[in-house]
Amino acid sequence: MSKLMIQKIWLASYDDYCSSKYFQSDVQKKASHAILHCKTGAFGRNVSECPDCGHIEFHNNSCRNRNCPNCQAVQKEIWVDRRRAEVIDSPYFHVVFTLPHELNPLIYCNQKLLYGFFHRCCAETILELAADKKHLGATPGIIQVLHTWDQEINYHVHVHCIVSGAGLTSDHKILKGKKNFFIRVEVLRDKFKGKFLAGLQSFFKNRRLDFSASCEKLRNSYEWSEFRDSLYKKDWCPYIKETFNGFGNAIEYLGRYTHKVAISNSRILSVDEQQVAFSARSRTPGGPRRTVTLTNVEFIRRYLMHVLPSGFQKIRYYGFLNNRYKTKNLKLIFTIQGRQRFKARYTNLSMAELLKAVWNLNINICPECGCCNMQHIGRTFEPS
Repeated sequence: MSKLMIQKIWLASYDDYCSSKYFQSDVQKKASHAILHCKTGAFGRNVSECPDCGHIEFHNNSCRNRNCPNCQAVQKEIWVDRRRAEVIDSPYFHVVFTLPHELNPLIYCNQKLLYGFFHRCCAETILELAADKKHLGATPGIIQVLHTWDQEINYHVHVHCIVSGAGLTSDHKILKGKKNFFIRVEVLRDKFKGKFLAGLQSFFKNRRLDFSASCEKLRNSYEWSEFRDSLYKKDWCPYIKETFNGFGNAIEYLGRYTHKVAISNSRILSVDEQQVAFSARSRTPGGPRRTVTLTNVEFIRRYLMHVLPSGFQKIRYYGFLNNRYKTKNLKLIFTIQGRQRFKARYTNLSMAELLKAVWNLNINICPECGCCNMQHIGRTFEPS
C-alpha cells in the first residue's frame, strides 16, 4: 500500500467529497471508482501455481484507468517503444503552448470542444508556418500531449509538442531546418493567438459555447467583446526548449508527459484522515522543492478537474505522423535516409516478458522455493 498513496486519500475522504457541494460527472465517478479499487482484487486476480512446491500466488489486477497513477508505467513503456520505431534522422524540439488563465472557466465547461480545438490550433500553427519556405518549406512530424495541471494540481491548460526539425516536401524530399529552431517564438505566438481567438469568436457566433455560473456574463455580446479584446492584448508566449541529441532522447523525454496524471504517488509525502502533503517544484528556477498541504477533499476536487472527457484523445499526431498516412510517410522517409534508426523492442511480448525486459522483474519465480517456472492457472473475480 505504500505505493498507492493517492488511493489512501480516496479511501479516507471520498465519501466526504461525495457529500459535499461538488458536482461529479460520470467519467469522474468512474475514475474515482477505479482509484478506490485498483489492485484490491475488485478487478479480479491472476492465479499462479508453482509446479515444484505447490505454492499458489494471487496477483491483484490493476484498474487500467488512464486517470489512475498506479496503472501508467507499463502503458508508457509500450507507447515509447512504439514511437521509437518512428524515429527519423533529425533534431527534435519541445514546444509548449499555454492558454491564458482568464480562459479557464470557459474551457472547463466546454472541455471536449475546446480541448480538441486547442490541439488543432497548435498543430495548424506549426504546420502552416513550417510549410513556408522562409521557415522550413516542408511538413514536419508532430506529437502533441494535452495537460491541464500545474505543480499544485490547479487548472492550467497547455499542450506539449515534440516537433521534428526536418520535414517531408511535396516532391518527396527531406528538408532540415535551422539548428536552434526553424520558427521564431514571436511568429508562433502571433499565429497561434490569432488562430485560437478567431475560432473562439466563431464558436460564440454559432452558439456552440456553454456558459457556467463562473462565466455566465459572457453570454452578453458586449461582455463577450470586452473579454475577447482583453485576450488579444495579453502576451501569449509559446515556449521552445532546447534541441535533443537524437529522437531517441526526445521520445524518452516526451514519455515523461504522455501517460502522466495530475500528480504521481511519488510526490505524495504524507496522508492522514484529513489532509495530504505533497512536494512541488520551486516557483523560482533552481530553487529547492517546496511542500504543499491541502485537505483531502480539496485534493480530490483538484485531481478530478483533470479527468478528461470520455473518449477524448489527449495524445495526437500531425504532419507526416498523422495516423492516416504515417506508415506510407515513414516508409518513404526511411528509404530516402537509407535506414530506420530504431526498432520496437517490446512488440508481442507477454506482460511477464515485458516486466522482465523493462524492470528486470521476474514474476515467474516462486517466492517460496525459488523455482523459475510459476504457471498461470486461471483468474478469479470479485464484485466491485
